[in-house]
Amino acid sequence: MKPYEHILVAVDFLPGSEDIGQRATELMKHYGARLSLIHVVEYLPVTLDNELIAPLSMDVEKQLVANAQRQLEEYAARVGLTECRRYVEMGSAKLEILRVAEEAGVDLIVVGRHGRHGLARLLGSTASAVLHTASCDVLAVKLGV
Repeated sequence: MKPYEHILVAVDFLPGSEDIGQRATELMKHYGARLSLIHVVEYLPVTLDNELIAPLSMDVEKQLVANAQRQLEEYAARVGLTECRRYVEMGSAKLEILRVAEEAGVDLIVVGRHGRHGLARLLGSTASAVLHTASCDVLAVKLGV
């Protein structure tokens, strides 16, 4: 089995997400791999009755991305990954994670699995979607939330 060379860690900033970074750091050190972080801003404004609101203004988009970049910097510092590449994308988490993984030549994606139940489980999750469609290996880290 070929060792991993580039690991992409998908971060959502939910409680327990530091576990994902720590697991990925262990793998990075074990394989001598490069590591990148990604966070996807998934913002689709809807009304209470699920009607789509007009597209976001550029200022709102810039604010959301800037806030996510700040949070990703803080996350990287907390898990000791200050030297890694960081991506902040806007769109569908599944699609953006897969796109960046493909473009960056990633051979392992690490995602968190929050163990949701009920409606959230029926609708699926980003981890499940990435796991079933990625062209590379995927490690779903179970988070104790």
